[in-house]
Amino acid sequence: MAKLTLHKQTIANMTEICNWFSQKTATLSYPIYSSYDIRDSGYKVTNVDANIFPAGFNNICPTDKETSAGLMSKYIKSHYGAVKNILLVTEEHTNNAFYWENVYTIKSLIESSGANVKIAIPRELAEPMKVTSAAGRELEVHSALTNGPLMKEFKPDLIISNNDFSEQYEEWSKTVTDFPMNPPHELGWYQRKKSTYFKYYNQLVEEFSAIAQIDPFLLRVETELFENFDIGDENSRAALAERVDAMIARLKEDYKKRGIEQEPFVFVKNNAGTYGLAVIRVGSGAEVKEWSYKSRKKMKAAKGGRDVEEVIIQEGIPSIVQADGASAEPCIYMIGCELAGGFLRTHSEKSSTDSLNSPGAVYKRLCVSDLALDAKGCPQENVYGWTAKLGLLAIAHEAKELGARFNGYVQTPCGG
Repeated sequence: MAKLTLHKQTIANMTEICNWFSQKTATLSYPIYSSYDIRDSGYKVTNVDANIFPAGFNNICPTDKETSAGLMSKYIKSHYGAVKNILLVTEEHTNNAFYWENVYTIKSLIESSGANVKIAIPRELAEPMKVTSAAGRELEVHSALTNGPLMKEFKPDLIISNNDFSEQYEEWSKTVTDFPMNPPHELGWYQRKKSTYFKYYNQLVEEFSAIAQIDPFLLRVETELFENFDIGDENSRAALAERVDAMIARLKEDYKKRGIEQEPFVFVKNNAGTYGLAVIRVGSGAEVKEWSYKSRKKMKAAKGGRDVEEVIIQEGIPSIVQADGASAEPCIYMIGCELAGGFLRTHSEKSSTDSLNSPGAVYKRLCVSDLALDAKGCPQENVYGWTAKLGLLAIAHEAKELGARFNGYVQTPCGG
């Protein structure tokens, strides 16, 4: 199995891999947190999505939450020094109690560094609003506008964003350029592209594989950009169908050479998508041409009502991972360049080839902190962890390409 091969080779070449990772991080700027959806098919283990503004810190393993407090404090102090006031800018999900549980968890982790933390959203509020998390915790949310009451009296030394900026909030962002912001506004989904991320991810897989002495196929995920997508245009759908068939044909040939019996399939995903929206599994180009009204509607708009104008065609990776009899996929969370936590996303109503990031998902235990006790005895945590670390480096390269401003940030290397 790919996981065991990857585990054996990373352990055998750990010194060289860690040196490579440290050299990479020393020259790049990377966000305060990130998360990665990983698929393990048995014949490969790969990263299929990356989130720079993760919304599931409340789901990570309880033991990992304890160790994450130290990682958060370490990141803030090593990259920003002594920080007194931090503004945590969030989404506007006033009715999503689970999202606010995530915010509470992040706030608690940041407070572990000794900083004062205030929660705010980037729009006007007549007065602070009270929200309640899924566990019944009450939070006070302010306006992040600089002319609002909070910002007049609470001068943040650092703004930490948990708003993914699918909406640009352009006017607000211009007013806070004097404050260090992490993750930077420029990494928001208003301009970020999945195709850029996977371009760098697959490049890094090649470098990593050479050091680990493995076949890069074990970590790579085939991904293509399809531009000028118009779900309402029959010709656009026909062109997409043709590209889908071409990728499936290539995958079928590659799988045959490697003795893999899996029937190839792909996912069509919004190139600027988040929250699992505008994602459809297809097994042929004919399925694209025959998309129902419901499917076409699903691919028409993403978060915030934005039109889907570009998509990626991505190799579908089935999952052999299960939890309590349900299909599952590992999710790994990072703080800076260090593994912070994990969980298994499960869905009893989805198959091993479906997207599991959908309503009805249930989260099960996966603890990356076990690696500190016995790395050799934790093959899944080790392999999934390195897949996430490759993702972090890809995000750092994305940030550089997008000209993301890490104001006030001090670059420091990270060990493997």
